[in-house]
Amino acid sequence: MKNIQIGIVGFGTVGTGVLKILRSNSKVIRERLGVSIVVKKIADLDVGSDRGIKVNKNLLTTDVEEILNNPSIDLVIELIGGFEPAKTIILNAFDKGKHVVTANKALLAKHGIELFEAAHKKKLDIGFEGSVAGGIPIIRAIKEGLSANNIRFILGILNGTANYILSKMANEGGKFKDILREAKQQGFAESDPTLDVEGMDTTHKLAILISMAYGAKISFKEIYTEGISHIEPLDIEFARELGYKIKLLAISRQINSQVEARVHPTLIPATHLLSKVDGTYNAIFINGDAIGPSMFYGRGAGMMPAASAVVSDIIDISRDIVRGISQRVPPFSYQREFLKKIRIKNIKEVVTRYYLRFSVVDRPGVLSKISGILGKNSISIHSVIQKGRRIKGAVPIFLLTHEAREADVRKALKEIDHLPITKDKTMLIRMENLI
Repeated sequence: MKNIQIGIVGFGTVGTGVLKILRSNSKVIRERLGVSIVVKKIADLDVGSDRGIKVNKNLLTTDVEEILNNPSIDLVIELIGGFEPAKTIILNAFDKGKHVVTANKALLAKHGIELFEAAHKKKLDIGFEGSVAGGIPIIRAIKEGLSANNIRFILGILNGTANYILSKMANEGGKFKDILREAKQQGFAESDPTLDVEGMDTTHKLAILISMAYGAKISFKEIYTEGISHIEPLDIEFARELGYKIKLLAISRQINSQVEARVHPTLIPATHLLSKVDGTYNAIFINGDAIGPSMFYGRGAGMMPAASAVVSDIIDISRDIVRGISQRVPPFSYQREFLKKIRIKNIKEVVTRYYLRFSVVDRPGVLSKISGILGKNSISIHSVIQKGRRIKGAVPIFLLTHEAREADVRKALKEIDHLPITKDKTMLIRMENLI
């Protein structure tokens, strides 16, 4: 059997890591695969910068068509990110009869079904292990390792930048904006970290996991998303006193014909494994009806973890190429005729517990006024603590609720926030007991 020849589109951080792994681990890859993987061409707009690895100049090109039109290339590796030209490159690769590996989570979250349909029509494969949680093999785990299970729920810490910031706030103190600036300086955050800290990166990843777990056609725009930029040290401190930590959590539950899907800061018990996930690490906690609870943990980003995931897809697809087969496992783990459109539960219908922080004037009767409005809206108080004055003219009241409906909580807070005794908008953070 001939060697597998690949073309890499995008020679940035991950592309460089892919080349490093293919070179340094070439012996073990050949022993596992049976043939060698040969990089035939690398396309990038910048072919002059030093990547810290020696590359023959004849291997480099600025023209992606040299990869797409080369009949000897079996597999195209898309690592440029974004929607375009990545989508067009992948579709053109399929038209040329080439399999594809991508780590493009945003593209898959928005156009995944279209790309999978295109691959199916051409009887080709598309691998995307690197699109979720970096080096953690969660895609393959759901597609194959957990294929005997009905997935009850998925809870995930899926963004290293957000987790780094919240971990630093919890462990060392400091304000969000100061730690974000430090994260940029240390390379843990992008120059524009909006997608990370406002939750959209996590939402893209959750959309992919939901589609695979439930065989569902969904749009990431249907997933309620809230970031961490409004979290204050006071909330971190009080969560610790209560025995909780705050994490940016991706949450998915299948409830009859609906799926509950949301991304937001969440109080989770400090005793749970997910609360121990600090720094830039990721973790996914899955509960299946057969396996029960299971957690996957590791580095969610970085050159080598992401490249490891990409190369695993290259090897996986190459095994099928060697045997002359394709589409052995469907991209979203369900046969395409069983893919379905499911309803994402509106956030206002969600029932959960809540942490509420009120900033109010220091006056008798304030708490009774607040509790009266909550009670009127069917919100039961679990516990309440009033702290000493932290801000001139205002005192904080911390309150935990029993389970309540989001719509009722929002209605109550709208009334409370318009009271003359309220000095600032109420802080709301949802809670998960993670049973």
